[in-house]
Amino acid sequence: MSTIHLPGADGTIERYVLSGAPTERPADPPVFNRIAYAAAHVVSDPVRDARPWEAPAIDWDATLAFRHHLWSLGFRIAEAMDTAQRGMGLDWAGAQELIRRTLAEARTVPGADLACGAGTDQLAPGDAKTLDDVIAAYEEQIGFVEKHGGRAIMMASRALARVARSPDDYREVYGRLLGQAKDKVVLHWLGAMFDPHLKGYWGSEDFKGALSTVLSIIADNRDKVEGIKISLLDNASEVALREQLPEGVLCFTGDDFNYAELIEGDGQRYSHALLGIFDAVAPQASKALSALASGDVATFRAVIEPTVPLSRKIFEAPTQYYKAGVVFLAWLNGHQSHFTMPAGLQSARGIVHYADIFRLADSARVLDRPDLATERMKSLLAVHGIES
Repeated sequence: MSTIHLPGADGTIERYVLSGAPTERPADPPVFNRIAYAAAHVVSDPVRDARPWEAPAIDWDATLAFRHHLWSLGFRIAEAMDTAQRGMGLDWAGAQELIRRTLAEARTVPGADLACGAGTDQLAPGDAKTLDDVIAAYEEQIGFVEKHGGRAIMMASRALARVARSPDDYREVYGRLLGQAKDKVVLHWLGAMFDPHLKGYWGSEDFKGALSTVLSIIADNRDKVEGIKISLLDNASEVALREQLPEGVLCFTGDDFNYAELIEGDGQRYSHALLGIFDAVAPQASKALSALASGDVATFRAVIEPTVPLSRKIFEAPTQYYKAGVVFLAWLNGHQSHFTMPAGLQSARGIVHYADIFRLADSARVLDRPDLATERMKSLLAVHGIES
């Protein structure tokens, strides 16, 4: 068994013995009885990353290879979302290239599916002065996705949160955009813990008020809404939304704290999934969802539940920095050759956080290649002055 010396929160260094065995992969992409989107990260290119804060370089080959990894495990991909560092390293120009490349790549893979994030992040803070400014920005991005043959996920907008003055402003913006969309759209309810700029979204800081606005928007545009992703890290809020959605409108859990129980459901209703954590635990989530589809709830729980403590660590406050833990695991598991991120976001978490992720990933059988993961973790520890 591999061993490593890891730091703890109290400043001590302890010897850790790995115990987890890699999760087996399916021979062919499995079929689930839940719609499961994995929000995918992008891989930076450190050799060409001369200005990582201003103009991050992307390794397109490695980025697309990771999408093949997710497709091979049965997932749909939520492309160019916050997991891909939208607004935190990936700008609209980079997102366009990512969307264009992934849509083209998907056409080469039988059964591959994806939806693409469309928002308003091409607007500089001072450029959004009116609702019309916000609508025009959304129209540009949704139009780009549709032009390239994609379906849109209508991302929550910092610009709209800044200029909207009432729930009616949200109804106007979403109503106009949904009314002209070519295909059904997935809405995106992202809590302020993921992005503090979204505080008060839907025109209310109160959940019940925001819920009322969301439900009215969906009711008025039911034929254009495939579903809504809700990311509030509160299962009671998600259940409240889920129970009131019109028939045919889907609830996609974005709750990276409580996804296991929300996907399983209560015997009557359940959530589909659109999750950033599925990027990091794709083999485990795939095996669990396959078991659930076959009616084997015990195996679903046995496989998925150990990933929940890992996810809660990755998504701990400040939650918006969760992308660092996702990419850290991609590096440990050999999906990329380095641990750097657009805008240098790997520095958003400390070495003790990464050590905790390492332990929890081992316990959840998330380390696909334990020897490689141990070797790479030792190299990261050495950079931080910790010799193993």
